[in-house]
Amino acid sequence: MNAIDLLVTRQSDPQLIAPAPDKSCLETILTAGMRVPDHAGLLPFHFTVVENEGLKKLSDIFVQAITTPTTEQAKLDKTAKMPFRAPLIVVVSTKYQHHEKVPKHEQLITAGCCVHAMQMASVALGFGAMWRTGDLSLNDNVKQGLSINPQEDIVGFLYIGTKAKSLPLKPTKLYDDRVSYL
Repeated sequence: MNAIDLLVTRQSDPQLIAPAPDKSCLETILTAGMRVPDHAGLLPFHFTVVENEGLKKLSDIFVQAITTPTTEQAKLDKTAKMPFRAPLIVVVSTKYQHHEKVPKHEQLITAGCCVHAMQMASVALGFGAMWRTGDLSLNDNVKQGLSINPQEDIVGFLYIGTKAKSLPLKPTKLYDDRVSYL
């Protein structure tokens, strides 16, 4: 698959199974994340790789983060299963740097580009990937469990694995009403 085909046919794959990328493929995926546009070369991001026993640890972090006296058991059970939707997860968080020319929102965008680049690298290597966010990405208890400073942001959980099945290509979204010309 060439680069243009990869970009214009990109879609998330929510059904991922083992095997996960091996060490060499993971290194390629992480390297792709390091090649994103990064004003002033601040590297305002961090990658936390979650696999094997780490999936159970992340499950425990998620459950602990949502547990209150009124949390329903069904919600706890569903949340506990979330990390097991793929054999490997890369959690991308910010590492904001003070810089007079690079505002915080630009650094957040850079971290988001990391997730996208790693998703594209995963697909290019023959894997499926899904970028997820949601309430848990905003939860300070999740941040604490992952040793992420509360002032930082979790940009996403990138689930990576082997596609469980081939999905039909989603229809292409038209850009006509999203573009103007000067």
